[in-house]
Parts: sequence; structure tokens; C-alpha cells
Amino acid sequence: MEYAIELKELTKRFNQFTANDKISFQVEKGEIHALAGENGAGKTTLMNMIYGLYTPTSGELWINGEQVKFTSSRDSIAKGIGMVHQHFMLVPKLTVAENIIAGQETGSPLKLDRKTAEKQIAELSDQYGLKIDPAVKVGDLSVTMQQRVEILKVLYRRAEILIFDEPTAVLTPQEIDEFCDILLKLKQQGKTILFISHKLNEVMKISDQVTVIRLGKVIGTVKTSETTPEELTRMMVGRDISLGGGAREEMKTPKEILKIDHVSYKNSKNIKKVDGLSLSVKAGEILGIAGVDGNGQEELVEMICGLRNMDEGDIRLDGESIKNRPTGMVQDMGIGYIPEDRHKDGLVLDFSIAENVILGQHRKPLFAKHGLIMKKKEIGETAESLREQFDIRCSGVDSAASTLSGGNQQKIVIARAIFRGPKAILAVQPTRGLDVGAIEYIHKALVEQRNQGKAVLLLSLELDEILSLSDRIAVIHKGKIVGIVDAHKTTREELGLMMLGHVTGKEEEA
Repeated sequence: MEYAIELKELTKRFNQFTANDKISFQVEKGEIHALAGENGAGKTTLMNMIYGLYTPTSGELWINGEQVKFTSSRDSIAKGIGMVHQHFMLVPKLTVAENIIAGQETGSPLKLDRKTAEKQIAELSDQYGLKIDPAVKVGDLSVTMQQRVEILKVLYRRAEILIFDEPTAVLTPQEIDEFCDILLKLKQQGKTILFISHKLNEVMKISDQVTVIRLGKVIGTVKTSETTPEELTRMMVGRDISLGGGAREEMKTPKEILKIDHVSYKNSKNIKKVDGLSLSVKAGEILGIAGVDGNGQEELVEMICGLRNMDEGDIRLDGESIKNRPTGMVQDMGIGYIPEDRHKDGLVLDFSIAENVILGQHRKPLFAKHGLIMKKKEIGETAESLREQFDIRCSGVDSAASTLSGGNQQKIVIARAIFRGPKAILAVQPTRGLDVGAIEYIHKALVEQRNQGKAVLLLSLELDEILSLSDRIAVIHKGKIVGIVDAHKTTREELGLMMLGHVTGKEEEA
């Protein structure tokens, strides 16, 4: 049988490190083939070899029955391969059409034929249901629409084999559903799709076959219809995984720790993004906030942790107001903050692990003499202790944070938040972009803090995460809490209705 892609003992070494070790599997023409594995398993390295960005150390790569040796992405594009990277390669100031035709412009050398290009792109967009205006500037598009531009770019170059690297990492649940529909439509049009993912619900929903790699080696290839998420998890991690954080301990007399009292905020356009919102989080509980992205979650988080001033209302931590206080003061008062974007807001990637774990406390007497001279010994000892406690896998605490996997980077953020001894933890998308093994660890860490009497406010766009971790769930819609329900008695359907604004749960005011 002639395969669209066939790998024969493909190996890639970086000095003494073997990223891919004799990888062999086949992708049939016209199928959706998933490549699953934990972060650091070697998935992206493998995709980069297929796309010509890396040259294999040894082994063979066959495309449509022909052995190939790519030296650049130009070679793979010429063979009908297109790749949509996790981090988009677009120029925000250019239009959709200008981004798509870059490098293969239509018209004469002196004059670009924009009308023809835009017409062709509009036809492609309609054909695949992508709904993209070729004349709009990319910088004005949402993340979802930018991803569709990347898809259009490879289709415009007549790619028959499409590679997607963690395509849903930056999408909301609703956007993920739309993306899966697009992939299925591409398959119907005869395209062959190879996509990297560690989200097993997506893998089970749309793939025909799954190849699992672990520590750079193929564990096996299975038909999706003949496997289960549990089996795939065992293949990925090498053991059974239990999400949800484990056993819960009940507080006899739970004390109110975090009180959000009729808080409101209007943006620069005078639109009320948070509207009289009230919540209460007690010691020893995880209160999850569920909602469609853009319903006031970002503004609420920023008001709690001191990044944005509220217009009305108050927020009290253990009885003391933290309203409109600076971020550093809010954290010193007892808010542990796990931000949504660990790269943008959680870490300084060029700093070492040791430097990152003490950020925010680097001028405290424990770590600095007179607030200026860093105490390297104390910093190193603290970092080493946290590395062991939180299982941060690295070559040493002097390693740059940028050298770690996403899961280990997130462990630094969580270690720092917990080390400060918070009364309440504000966890925003704490497992975003992580593999199942890292998710299990983060869930256990949050439940452990809950069991120690901390109040945990969890914001996540993953409904499964909200349901498995929370004791109670508050649903936010248009800046208001439309209802609060018992996490163990509600359903996805009830939460879905509430997320659309239907008041079906019990309404409460803190």
C-alpha cells in the first residue's frame, strides 16, 4: 500500500540527546492521524523533520511512496505538505490576502494583483467553511481567525498533507468544536491530516488512528474506534492517571476567606464588563468559575490581584479590604496568583529557575541584604527545596526557565505562589496547554492546598476540569453570576445552559 507518510526508523539526535529514537509508523491517504504524547515526548521534533525544518540523523522518510530527503520547508511544500504551527507565523499589519500570498505573489514583479488573490482566497475560504475576509488586517482578527488564516495559507499552496502542531492549545471549548468540524471537512475533501495533541477527547472525536510516543519512542499505533482514553493515557504516561486531585477533607467550621462584594467595572467604551458581581470562597473549598470566554473573567481576575481598579464594590481577604491595592501588596496580604499565561505573566523565561521561584520576594530580607544585594546561597537553597517538593524536573536550579517543558514551567509558578503561604489561591487556567501527567500533578497540588484550609478560586474554560476539581461552581455570564451549584450534583448540560445566560442553578449573593 502506498502511504501518504511513512517513517522508517527515523531518528534525531541533538549532541548526546536522542529526541526521536527509530520512529516508525504510517499515515494512510485521506485519514486524520493523531500523534499523542506528553510534553517533551518528541512530537514537535518529529513534525519538524517531516516538514523539512530538521534533518534526520538517520532513518527514512517516504511521502506518497517516494523516499525524500528534505533540506528545508521549501522541499516539503513542493511535495504538497503544509504545516500549521502552534505559534502562528503571520504579520499583523498585513491583510489576510497579503499574508497568504507572501512568497508567491500574483501579478507582475512591479504590481501585485490583489483582486485576483483575494478572489482565490475567498473561494478557498467558502469551500472549506473558514469564513475569512481576505481584505481584513490579521492584527484585527481573533486567535481563532488567525489560525484559519494559517490553514488557508497551506491550502492556497495546494497542500494535500496538512500537519497541525497542538492546534487547539489557544482555543476555547466552543472554538475547539468549530476547529474539529473544519478538520473533518478537510478530510471529506480528500486531505490527509497529521496532528499533534495531548487532549484525548479531541483525539477520540476526530482521528482515525493514533500513534503514541513516549520519551522519543513509538509505544504503538491503534485504531481510534478500537481504543479508549484510558488506554491511550496508559500508553502516553506508562501508568494509570487519576484527575480531579484525589481525596477531599471536610472543614468542620469553614471560615469565609475571600469575599467579592457587588463588584463592578466599566471599560474605556463605558461597557460594564463586571456587573455587581458577588462571590464568597471559604477555607477548605475550591470554587470554580465557569463561563464562555470574554464574559468578565479577565477583568474580575485583574481586580482581585490588583492589576485593575474596580468602579464599585469591595473585595476582602480574611476580613481586610484589598480593593484597588497594588499587586505586590495584594500578594503580601495573602493572595497566591497563578496567572493564565505562564510565559507572559508567570515567568521571566531568560531567568533561572532559582530567580523565578523568588520573584516578588526578591527584595525581602530572606533573599536580599538591604533589598539590593542578592543572597545567592539562600536563594539556591530555597529553590532546591522547592524543586524537590514540586518535582520540577531540570538539570539544576540555575537552568533557564525557557529550557523546561510547559508542565515544569507551570510547577515553578505554582511553587512560587504556594511558597508565599497564601490564604487564598487564584488559579486561572492552571493546566492550559499541559499534558495529562502534568495536569494530574497540578490538580493534586490544588486539592492539597484546599485540604490545608486554603480558599481556592479556580477559573477555567475546561468544563471537565471545573467539574472534577470544584466543590461549588459559579457560572458567569455578561459580568454577572447567574447561579451557583454543587459541583457533585450538576451536569454539563445544566452548566451549558447557565453559560448561555439561563438561570437554572441556585442564585446566591456572597
